[in-house]
Amino acid sequence: MTGGAAAGGAGWLAGLVLLPALVGAVLLIGGRRADRAAGPVALGVTAAAVVLAGITVAVRPRWSVPFLGVLDGGDLRFTVDGLSAVLVALVAGIALLVTVFAVADLPGGAPRARFFGYLLVFIAAMLATVTAATLPALLMAWEVMGATSYALVGFRWDRRGKLAAGTRAFVATRAGDLGLYVAAGAALAGSGSLVLADAAAATGGWVDLAAAGVLLAALGKSAQLPFSAWLSAAMQGPSAVSALLHSATMVAAGGYLLLRMQPLLAAAGWAATAAAWAGALTALVLGAVAVAQTDLKQLLAASTAAQIGFVVLAAGVGTTTGGTAQLVAHAAVKAGLFIAAGAWLSALGTKQLAGLRGAARRYPGMGAAATVAALALAGVPPLSLWATKDEVLAGVGGAALGAVGLAAAVVSAVYAGRILAVVLARPAGDELLDDELLDDEEPGTRRVPVASTTTAGVLAAAAAGLGVLALPPVAEALRTSLGAEGDPVPGLGDLLLSGGLAVAALGLTVALVRTRPSVIRALDRSPLGSWAGLRGLLSPRPALAVARALAAVDDRVIDGAVRGVATGARRIAAGAARADASVVDGAVRATARTFARAGEAARRPQTGLLHQYYVQAVVGLGVLLALLLVVR
Repeated sequence: MTGGAAAGGAGWLAGLVLLPALVGAVLLIGGRRADRAAGPVALGVTAAAVVLAGITVAVRPRWSVPFLGVLDGGDLRFTVDGLSAVLVALVAGIALLVTVFAVADLPGGAPRARFFGYLLVFIAAMLATVTAATLPALLMAWEVMGATSYALVGFRWDRRGKLAAGTRAFVATRAGDLGLYVAAGAALAGSGSLVLADAAAATGGWVDLAAAGVLLAALGKSAQLPFSAWLSAAMQGPSAVSALLHSATMVAAGGYLLLRMQPLLAAAGWAATAAAWAGALTALVLGAVAVAQTDLKQLLAASTAAQIGFVVLAAGVGTTTGGTAQLVAHAAVKAGLFIAAGAWLSALGTKQLAGLRGAARRYPGMGAAATVAALALAGVPPLSLWATKDEVLAGVGGAALGAVGLAAAVVSAVYAGRILAVVLARPAGDELLDDELLDDEEPGTRRVPVASTTTAGVLAAAAAGLGVLALPPVAEALRTSLGAEGDPVPGLGDLLLSGGLAVAALGLTVALVRTRPSVIRALDRSPLGSWAGLRGLLSPRPALAVARALAAVDDRVIDGAVRGVATGARRIAAGAARADASVVDGAVRATARTFARAGEAARRPQTGLLHQYYVQAVVGLGVLLALLLVVR
């Protein structure tokens, strides 16, 4: 903690992060005994978080806790600057609205304390992620976010497939998370600092390694290609979890990280280009995957990866303002649509599009909110995502990259149109067209709670109102707040072109769904319907194949080397033993025999007879005399 102002406001930032973390931990410890109080407590905590978020946005505090001693940036340091201020307000606001929906939507017999406990800890981890200013703080928050997301996706662990879905999502994101550790090591080696802002100053090849690690971690967390399929598995979680993960938190975290580390990407050069193309291609390919889905939650999941692709594209081309605006607008749109999908799932017992025919007419309040959100998702003027996509595309320099981005924007209108064509159609009857009652949500009493409708309505209003980002004064204020005054501005022609294409694509899609259902069914049966084969990356077969290959390497190479060393050691020992027995011991025994013989020879003259001793003395003196004569 440095500076008087920072010290004065540190308590607010500490409270923002620690309050949901500590209360969540208490709920988890309390277990089923805390179920009755869990919902109201979670509402109170998230409401308090909104207040604390407002204060921290105004105060812009810093908070630091010692951690790794004398290392520069080794402390757990949290800071609220222009970018993190936007994300703090966004995360806190969406968390409160999703918590309201969860209290109304979660079945009464569910272990509510466990659910809301993990939810609050997850929210705390995301708040810590967007305010982290050092790599140790970021890694800690990143890990807690990943672990609690696993617990939330696999919340119904006792039901078939739920825990496995959480595991697949966790393993896929963990594969990318390893890059963050590589980046931390490279940043420390190249710059001598663990401060996030210093990573771009890494020297030599360290800057490239750090950029590669950050890019890998961000693409994995935000479900960008080739990691996109984990979002499909994550749809096994409760609807409230989907609404939170896919809007302002976990899936958005990778995009936020790239916006935060954009100077590092630019310093590496190739990393910025790679991020731009990864985002653009994900927006296009996953948009096409979304068009081919027959399951509303799967459609929304694929569209999440596609929409966050625009954020990744913005980070790659250096358009921080456009990426941030896209992140905020998408959070409102997608949270509202997931809440609508969850409410209809609980009321009608299905998430299949065929079973949701006319859902917007059956439930007019929720239908109106979902319609506004879907129109915003399509990019229809003057709603939010129309303006934010053009903010992103304004920074694209190459014609090929720009064409891919614009095509992805048009595809957004296509999958949004498919939703609207179904939910706004005349109901086929009160019977469910899909007899599958999904076990991640209990079908309710065929009515949508007022709290759910109100929450979706607030988010729909935000999805529409954020279209003011297209107004020059508002856009300029955002650029100033982010310190990105030099970001490009879309021209009027760009706005009119994208808006016109979106309206045309939306209208054609609605007409096609209603008049040419055979075309849609053919699309559903295409590889796009099964996520373009990306799910195969999460299936056990590739993992088992890799495991078998690693086992063969372990048996033949590693174990073979160990066995070879052991065999060699035994042979050397045997040779040494033979050498010891034949040479060393032989020499010792020969010396002993020589001395024994010398001793026996020395004993022979000792007869005890005096005359023999005189003779021996005379002989000895004679020998000495002869020797003297010879020597002289």
